[in-house]
Amino acid sequence: MILHVDMDAFYAAVEQRDRPELRGRPVVVGGMGGRGVVAAASYEARAFGVRSALPTAEARRLCPQAVFLAPRPERYREVSRRIREVLASFSPIVEPVSIDEAFLDLAGTERLYGPPPAAGRLLKERIFAAVGLTASVGIAPNRFLAKAASDFAKPDGLTVIAPGEEAAFLAVLPLEKAPGVGPRMRERLARFGVRFLGELARIPEGELVALLGAAGQRLAALARGIDPTPVTPPSPPRSLGSECTLDRDTRDRDLLARLLLAHAEAVAAELRAADAAARTVVLKIRLADFSLKTRRRTWAAAASSSRELYRRALALLEGFPLGQPVRLIGLAAAGLVAAGLPRQPPLFGEQGRRSAEWERVDRAMASIQERFGDGAVGRASLREPRKTPAPGPRGGGRRPGRG
Repeated sequence: MILHVDMDAFYAAVEQRDRPELRGRPVVVGGMGGRGVVAAASYEARAFGVRSALPTAEARRLCPQAVFLAPRPERYREVSRRIREVLASFSPIVEPVSIDEAFLDLAGTERLYGPPPAAGRLLKERIFAAVGLTASVGIAPNRFLAKAASDFAKPDGLTVIAPGEEAAFLAVLPLEKAPGVGPRMRERLARFGVRFLGELARIPEGELVALLGAAGQRLAALARGIDPTPVTPPSPPRSLGSECTLDRDTRDRDLLARLLLAHAEAVAAELRAADAAARTVVLKIRLADFSLKTRRRTWAAAASSSRELYRRALALLEGFPLGQPVRLIGLAAAGLVAAGLPRQPPLFGEQGRRSAEWERVDRAMASIQERFGDGAVGRASLREPRKTPAPGPRGGGRRPGRG
């Protein structure tokens, strides 16, 4: 049996937990500028039609009484790390698929936790005890059904599909719940009177392949409750990054430098979480004409402090000609090595000593922010009143559409 756990309205739920006065109120987390989109909406906001990936301006029109908040990526990553610790203690086979969801293989755990319904309830209780947040859990004989089940009774749901119950569940599962089924495919299948996956199972596989191509074979298997994809623990990341789209295109190098400093802090936090350091720094810039430019350099000595990552990224920015205004700027760390492995010392010992000191500063700041909130401490240069967009993980934050 496979278990899928999906945190409920994760970003918004973290904000409501950290600020009790927001509980029970509509909360929207996302970009605050003219190009901003919703990253997460509380269930109170969803009642007004606010959804992930909706433009923030449209969300304000639908729910003007909502509390609109800029994302706090480091806070969400910290809560996610604590959730993953719970998951890792529950099963040896865990596959995180985003900051707020994961698959677990329950093979061999029944003697510890009992049958699947008991295991699901216990995991939900452990997560709530650790972070004070609710999760929806689905348990089924395979990944596809487990994920569909976790979405069946949100929020705070628990749905178990026992072996032999797959057909009954699929009979009422809408087509759009299957991966890869978009509006155009639904429209084509609607011509055959097909709206649910259970109805799709009545069509011979050969006809589906003729109609939909290679996707038809995969869809035919899912409609019959077949998904052999295993739960696979992740391999170490090859790179980590942070980027943001500016509210207005700019050639202001001072502003770009300040954004790089904020990105360096975000990437340094991810390196700490991965217990890694980086030898390669990549500068990513998207210009006003949407062309994407990157600059990278590899150093002999790996770095993990925000100050050193910033220093290296700034060197790349200084050599970049700004013939056009910049629309997006990002920083990535690659060439990762385990933080505990011996690192080649820099040619000049003073620089290495300062980098180690700033690593300790980063950890101290993170500890203070975890205890007293993100606003408790920070770099003065990032506290100036000048408005800047909040950086986030690669891709401008987590993927939209999360529970």
